[in-house]
Amino acid sequence: MDVRQRWLDAVRRTQPRIALADGNDPRAHRAAQQLIEWGVLNPVLIFDDPYTRLPDGIESIRAENALDHAAELLAEGSVRALVGGASRTTRDVLRAAIWKVGIEEGAGTVSSSFFFELSGGRNVTYGDCGVIPTPNVEQLAAIAVSTAHTHEQLTGETPKVAMLSFSTKGSAQHESVDAIKDAMDLVKDAHPELAIDGELQFDAAFVPEVAAKKAPGSPVAGQANVFIFPNLEAGNIAYKITERIGGATALGPLLQGLSKPIHDLSRGCSADDIANVALIAGYQAGAT
Repeated sequence: MDVRQRWLDAVRRTQPRIALADGNDPRAHRAAQQLIEWGVLNPVLIFDDPYTRLPDGIESIRAENALDHAAELLAEGSVRALVGGASRTTRDVLRAAIWKVGIEEGAGTVSSSFFFELSGGRNVTYGDCGVIPTPNVEQLAAIAVSTAHTHEQLTGETPKVAMLSFSTKGSAQHESVDAIKDAMDLVKDAHPELAIDGELQFDAAFVPEVAAKKAPGSPVAGQANVFIFPNLEAGNIAYKITERIGGATALGPLLQGLSKPIHDLSRGCSADDIANVALIAGYQAGAT
């Protein structure tokens, strides 16, 4: 079973009510129509522009501030998840999420990940690509744990986490390399069951032949499915290259560390992107 079918089958059983906080945006209207056609969940368009022309047959709520009201609905349990950001910044989405819904106990930090379906059928998850510009050691460790959990939850696969760098196993010396190794040690101490290794260059983490030369004996190198970037600059650039040049389907940013499922959207997203991220949110709502 491919992962998307896994999500569809699970969400069809629960039919959660999901807030789409970009109700002013025609892309959100088309996404809501797609979700209804799929028969998987009940979208609610939250809008604040009185001149918005809404599609027929879809539940909608007008609010003074669509994003804040959607977060309030989630906090009180009137909806099971929230997707927004097609017409708002990540900062706006995070503010509403943290103030209205709150951080998950024990999460350590709020971060984000992108889920990819690669052309060869391999599923991978990148973190953090949208929230923390320069994570410290503790934040890097929290990002690694959260992203591993996201990948396992979405795919059912055992996560294999690569802590990425421009260095592989001491090939270069730099304080940023030390931070990556320190973060990995924190994860190993707290989660000895998690397969994690670093520091690894991307080719050593992804390609078995390169891994055999650069990191022989690694439990992760050459087979990683979770990639943790040293900072937001690297992660954000990498996900857009993977999507635009690599031709991968990119879903996210998927927010992590919040007490309920809330996901951001790139302002360049399509209606398909919104529908698929809402599907993920609905799947996660049923798993919590």
